[in-house]
Amino acid sequence: MVNGLVVSLRENDYVVAANLIGQKQSVIMFKHLLPNCFASLIVIFTMNLGTAVMLEATLSYLGVGIVPPTPAWGVMVSEGYKYLFNQPLIAILPGICIMLVVIAFNIAGDALRDALDPRLRGKL
Repeated sequence: MVNGLVVSLRENDYVVAANLIGQKQSVIMFKHLLPNCFASLIVIFTMNLGTAVMLEATLSYLGVGIVPPTPAWGVMVSEGYKYLFNQPLIAILPGICIMLVVIAFNIAGDALRDALDPRLRGKL
């Protein structure tokens, strides 16, 4: 992912101009390329965190993840499935918590990208 970002950013005018005036490659990398890649990497990282939460909950629900004495949201949904008609909140609340955590990670990643992206500075 970083390679693709760097290859696309390497063709920008400011990187070409830095090469033409003779700046060192390390200066170009740390001053121009890394700040522009950092925001995209934060978004990718936070989206992968949400995916990891969903994957762990799915594996725990199926019984191949965290073993049942240890609390896990997937285990809670699986155990609450037995009581779905009598006490539906036992199964629904852990599922809502999983959903809220995944959405929170995605919103936090977007907010960090908006705050740290040099191309978006000074814009809403």
